Amino acid sequence: MKIRDRIKELRRVPAAQLQPNPKNWRTHPAAQQDSLKAVLAEIGYADALLARETPEGGLMLIDGHLRAETTPDQEVPVLILDVDETEADKLLATLDPLAAMAGADDARLAVLLENVKTGSAALQEMLARLAAATGAVAQANAATDAAPKLETRFAIIVNCESEQQQLELLEQFEQMGLDCKALVV
Repeated sequence: MKIRDRIKELRRVPAAQLQPNPKNWRTHPAAQQDSLKAVLAEIGYADALLARETPEGGLMLIDGHLRAETTPDQEVPVLILDVDETEADKLLATLDPLAAMAGADDARLAVLLENVKTGSAALQEMLARLAAATGAVAQANAATDAAPKLETRFAIIVNCESEQQQLELLEQFEQMGLDCKALVV
């Protein structure tokens, strides 16, 4: 089977110039918005938005609406596709559902999540929900039950007024040489 390459170019475009697709059916709850902001703050852009050229010469989004809305004053990477409106509609309707069809290897996810560190409460909550939804928590607990018991440690929990205060305190404690972990309770 011969598969066409529909990517015309990668272009950096001010996000505010991208036209939202009026047919976009995806909604973005606050938890998703907060998680995306945290990933962008901690890592930055690591994926391109998808758009097609309109007959008027503009760029209409196919994928990446929330990223464009979140960073309207920034130039963002955009893959310009050689698709017509009908093909764009098909992509808009299928990209996210196709990704959602992927399965999960709970054991691999548990190992991966052990190595993912973040100071963002929104990301911690998202990763905890992911682990619980896929069964990675059970895999991690089973591995912990089989592992030797850890030595007794002493800890202090400090209740913070905001995520910003939590991050500031973590930074101060780490500068003092303390082993710190951020928790959302």
